[in-house]
Amino acid sequence: MSYFVTGATGFIGRHLVRELLDHREGEVFVLCRASSLPRLEALRRRWRTDRVVPVVGDLTEPTLGVDEAWVAEHAGEVEHLFHLAAIYDMTADDAANEAMNVDGTRHTLELAHALGVRHLHHVSSVAVAGDFRGRFDETMFDEGQHLPSPYHRTKHEAERIVREEAEVPWRVYRPAIVVGHSETGEMDKVDGPYYFFPLLKTLRDTLPGWLPMVGVDIGDTNLVPVDYVASAIDHLAHLPGHDGEAFHLVDPQPTPVIEAVDAFCAAAGAPRFVTSLDGPGLLPRVLRPASLLAGVVGNPVVQKALDPLTSRIGIPAEVLAHTSFPTVFASRRTERALAGSGIGVPDLEGYARTLWSWWEEHLDTSTGDDPRIRSALRGKHVVITGASSGIGEVTALKVAQAGGVPVLVARGKDKLEDLQALIELRGGTAHVHPCDLSDLEAIDELCATLVTELPSVDVVVNNAGRSIRRSLKLSEDRFHDFERTMQLNYFGAVRLVMGLLPAMRRQKRGHVVNVSSIGVQTNPPRFSAYVASKSALDSWSNVVSSELVGDGVTFTNIHMPLVRTPMIAPTKLYDKFPTISPAQAADLVVEAIVERPHEINTLLGNAGAVAHTLAPRTTFRVLNLAYQVFPDSTAAKGRDRSEGQAASRESEQLMLARVFKGVHW
Repeated sequence: MSYFVTGATGFIGRHLVRELLDHREGEVFVLCRASSLPRLEALRRRWRTDRVVPVVGDLTEPTLGVDEAWVAEHAGEVEHLFHLAAIYDMTADDAANEAMNVDGTRHTLELAHALGVRHLHHVSSVAVAGDFRGRFDETMFDEGQHLPSPYHRTKHEAERIVREEAEVPWRVYRPAIVVGHSETGEMDKVDGPYYFFPLLKTLRDTLPGWLPMVGVDIGDTNLVPVDYVASAIDHLAHLPGHDGEAFHLVDPQPTPVIEAVDAFCAAAGAPRFVTSLDGPGLLPRVLRPASLLAGVVGNPVVQKALDPLTSRIGIPAEVLAHTSFPTVFASRRTERALAGSGIGVPDLEGYARTLWSWWEEHLDTSTGDDPRIRSALRGKHVVITGASSGIGEVTALKVAQAGGVPVLVARGKDKLEDLQALIELRGGTAHVHPCDLSDLEAIDELCATLVTELPSVDVVVNNAGRSIRRSLKLSEDRFHDFERTMQLNYFGAVRLVMGLLPAMRRQKRGHVVNVSSIGVQTNPPRFSAYVASKSALDSWSNVVSSELVGDGVTFTNIHMPLVRTPMIAPTKLYDKFPTISPAQAADLVVEAIVERPHEINTLLGNAGAVAHTLAPRTTFRVLNLAYQVFPDSTAAKGRDRSEGQAASRESEQLMLARVFKGVHW
């Protein structure tokens, strides 16, 4: 058995190919333009397989432009042909939609007939329902509905072609709005709800998170993660007895738009909606916000007038008319077919933060769009330690986005190479240098290599670190905790800077960014090993700054608040604490690189430092209260304790965590 997939390098397509590789046998032939072969090769390396075979062609050509000799050679071999290649863009014009969605589907049928495939699987869209009002089930197709955009019209026409012109058995799949992977958040473009994420980011950055907001009910939306869509298509395609049927890949329970926005507000840390103005309960249909919005912004003249304004916040005017569905998509047939498979649509609240994090780390282009940042980073070589995850990884992505060249340093070579491939796929440049930064001799070798191979060493970001949360009474027989923490957080960082200083002196320029901790200012209990190591690096940098400023070498210490990274994951009580995201932390690092201040602090960190200076005894008593409220973790104690006692103190812990936001407890 073999497969043929169009659109395999696209978003849904590459996840479907992954499903086929994981659960099916045989070769997977994928249509690919000659210009896209490098992209496909990068995906093949990621898939780590030789079962994916490129077939050069083009969606706009008859029989997809596939060589006749190849077709003759493989006729009768392809069991399933999946057609996913199309335009999935509400803003695309009529000509582009016609060429890709309509002509592309007709050319796919030509190839399917020539190959004699046994099953044709057409990925359509719920857009075929247009603005149909009411319940639209999987047996319905041409109900006289209005098709309000070129996208709606051409998706409807493409499905009609499959239904009426296919000479092989077919099945149709109609996904709702497809968002990122529910477990990783992976997404490759801004679409659907992602258009509104920059606005949510602005709200987060300008308004306090506790500020309540009132929203307006503008109807329901329907979101499904790409992993559900790919898994469902793979499963449904291989069930016997379903040819000639359509399947709705939708959430059986549509989500009110305001609830979806609220879930993303919570994920972003932006103000949330405490209530909404209930249009459906108070007003007739024609006066409801959803109807008014669709009627006004659906007008092409209004869209043209609005677009210059809405585009400034990243929202095309065409999208505003489709923020909600007038249609309820029934999926009884799909639910029955998937019963017992374990494949279902997860609850949005459970993965909204995952989607937000991916967008913030990978799709938010605000760093690269800032001319001030681009000017400061273009062509600069930025050595980033701890670059394989967390703050270091996102900093590397932002540096590359602004035209800089991240030099990736960490122990794990594979993760660094994956990050390098991602940066290069987006048109950037990155260098990989695996190194164990707790090994001083390895650091010396790294420095020698960097000085020899790089044209310059412009910035060093000391981000790699080890955190240990353990009270002193549990550390009395664990002196190695202090040694290990100092080895990486202090000695390793100092050794790296000293090894690169000669090059910086020769250049007459260089900047060192130390990712320090708010704990240096607040001195929280249980972090004696960690805070001492960060304080040591701070003090060393402060002393040598006066010696090196004449050489053009400067330092910035960032007293970073609590960040949601893998480093804090073992401390489970942090799961409910207010934290900043790795992307927010990376923004501080980029600010340090561009502006080069001596320190970057938070208001709470500064308040802690002042309190220790002006009222040390009172401050220590407050910290002792926190010491009593927050227990040692199970890992730190090395044995279980009563969970009931911990649960009884949870409210006290959350109260202190919210009052002293960002402090490590």
